[in-house]
Amino acid sequence: MQDKTTEIFQNAPVPKAVITNIIPSIISMIMVLVYNLADTFFIGQTKNAYMVAAVSIATPAFLLFMAVGMLFGIGGTSLISRMLGEGKEEKARNASSFCFWSGLVIGIVSMAVIWIFARPICRIIGASDDTIDYAAQYLNIVAVGIPFLIIGNTFSNIIRAEGKAQKAMIGMIAGNLVNIVFDPIMILALHWNVAGAAIATVLGNIVAAVYYIRHLISGRSMLSIRISDYQAGDSIASGVFAIGIPASLNSILMSFSNIIINNKMMKFGDMAVAGLGVAMKVNLIVVMLLIGVGSGIQPLLGYCYGAGNRKRFLSVLKFSLCLAFGMSMVMTVICYCGAGPLVRAFLDNQDAFSYGMSFARIYIYSGPIMGILFVLINAIQSTGAALPSLILSVCRQGLLYIPILTAFSLIFDSARALAAAQPVTDYLSVTLSAILFAVTYKKYVAHKEPSDQSA
Repeated sequence: MQDKTTEIFQNAPVPKAVITNIIPSIISMIMVLVYNLADTFFIGQTKNAYMVAAVSIATPAFLLFMAVGMLFGIGGTSLISRMLGEGKEEKARNASSFCFWSGLVIGIVSMAVIWIFARPICRIIGASDDTIDYAAQYLNIVAVGIPFLIIGNTFSNIIRAEGKAQKAMIGMIAGNLVNIVFDPIMILALHWNVAGAAIATVLGNIVAAVYYIRHLISGRSMLSIRISDYQAGDSIASGVFAIGIPASLNSILMSFSNIIINNKMMKFGDMAVAGLGVAMKVNLIVVMLLIGVGSGIQPLLGYCYGAGNRKRFLSVLKFSLCLAFGMSMVMTVICYCGAGPLVRAFLDNQDAFSYGMSFARIYIYSGPIMGILFVLINAIQSTGAALPSLILSVCRQGLLYIPILTAFSLIFDSARALAAAQPVTDYLSVTLSAILFAVTYKKYVAHKEPSDQSA
């Protein structure tokens, strides 16, 4: 592992190092994108817009558990990549085991909570009388896969920290392919509808988690999930949480903001909620690709930071920003021009389609700057800068988005205005992220001393 990591993370030309790390990450995100679109697409083929709305309504609850995976995945990746850059391999194994077992316990507890409170949760997140049965059914079944979802999300990130980007990609692809293959079988062929979509999702989560576990116990990984290597002390838990909590908090706040906008959108009817859910899916085409760029370079930046290689850190960052901006522009044009066919693929109801088409084009207004946002977010996280990460996470989906959404709903009383709150927030978030990165660089990177591992 060390030979490969040293070659790619430390010695390879910057363009090669970046491309080598982001291609598997982007492919993984494409598969996540297809996975996110598959349930909605095949449910849409039932021609029941209430089912589409129900799956959209259940999404915020699902995001909460993905946030746990992000807590240990992003936090663990940041800590482990820095530990490897500093040559502290044993501590990296301790951190890996800590992330696995802690995430598993939280997943089991969460599964039980969903089974007990599924219907009240669905009411809270915006289900109407017409959608609550579908939403509760979906959520109850998906709950079975929560422990596997957390493990999969955690180690699809952490494995990249040891230079195994392809392994991380394969696990995610395998899980998503299972979901995609079983979706049409269970939803359309067997007519299990929402339940079929949920079962396919659970199967995909299990396959991904099992793949990562096999890799981690194979002896070919320097990481560990042995209970004997579990350690929370020696700054391991605090190191994971310092970056993991801000990263997961962004997902948690995204979940709450989705709950809020779903509830506010209910004023305009279930078809508006269905249209909003599909518009968010279309917007994911841009977002997931750019998340792939950002998450792909984080281990590389973390290694450079841990090794004290400031010059390479900046070179990687500059190249990544240019690449991300170019991808942002191309994807924005494609999604804006193709909004009609994309939305029509999910929605047959004309009212729902009209809402979805309008919302999709509004959401894509923030496309040109999303790449810059995700690169800067991951650059901040790679340094272990807890406070800037926390500020950015709290502001983007919380202190910025929720007040803007609330103000727009009071001032404009329009469904389009509710959708416009997100791109307005994104532009403010990019400005904030640039300021926070400048502060982070000055405080953490500019004075970082080279370690014995640096070239």
